[in-house]
Parts: sequence; C-alpha cells; structure tokens
Amino acid sequence: MSNCVFCKIIAGELPGAKVYEDDKILAFLDINPINYGHTLVIPKEHYETLVDLPDELLKEVILVVKKIGQAVIAELRVDGFNIGLNNGKAAGQLVDHVHFHVIPREVGDGLKHWPSKDYEEGEMDSVAEKIKQALK
Repeated sequence: MSNCVFCKIIAGELPGAKVYEDDKILAFLDINPINYGHTLVIPKEHYETLVDLPDELLKEVILVVKKIGQAVIAELRVDGFNIGLNNGKAAGQLVDHVHFHVIPREVGDGLKHWPSKDYEEGEMDSVAEKIKQALK
C-alpha cells in the first residue's frame, strides 16, 4: 500500500470531494482551499513531479485543468482563476504526487501575487544563455 495521500484518495482509502474523474485523471477539492472551489488535478498513476510525468499524459491532465477552470468560472461565478504547480520541496510541494492547483479568484479576494526581483546589469542575458544551453 502506498503512503501517498493522493494515491489513497484514488484508491478510495481516503475520502475526497471529487469533481472530475476518468480512467487516467482525478480532480478533487483541496481540503485547505485558498478560495472555495480550489481544485487539485492529478494523474491517477503516481508521478512525483512534473518532469517525471510523460508528455502524453501531461497533455491530458492540462486539458482537464482547463475544463475545471472553465467550470469554476461558469458555476462559481468568479472573476478568474490561477493555475499553480509546486514542483519539488523547495517550491512548496507538500505531497509527492504531481498535482495542479486550480484556484478560483475574485477581484479583491485578498490573495497577493508573489514578489518580484530585479536583475543586475547583464545578469538577465547570462541567465537566459544558461537556460538556452540546457535546452539544447
């Protein structure tokens, strides 16, 4: 038996307020929502992070993320939604099963966006070059 809480929800060993399910993907409400309707979208097969997720399955998952976003706007009458994915512990990933957050948003809901930084002179080009080299 897996210790993964999301795998336990998939297996029916733990409860979850499911909003979408097919043979490969499950979407359910987050038990600690940022805003009401905050939904997690996960592949049913266990993958720890986004980079572990096969491309074909990622395509299917992101299409479900889009559907959930559309449903949230239509039925919860919100102004928009954020999509989030915390990839790794340093990024705030609490459950080691890749999952997208669909977070309903309303103007004035109090949720602040993350702070930004400034690059030093020439630093932006250097960082861009490092990323380009890694993509080759």
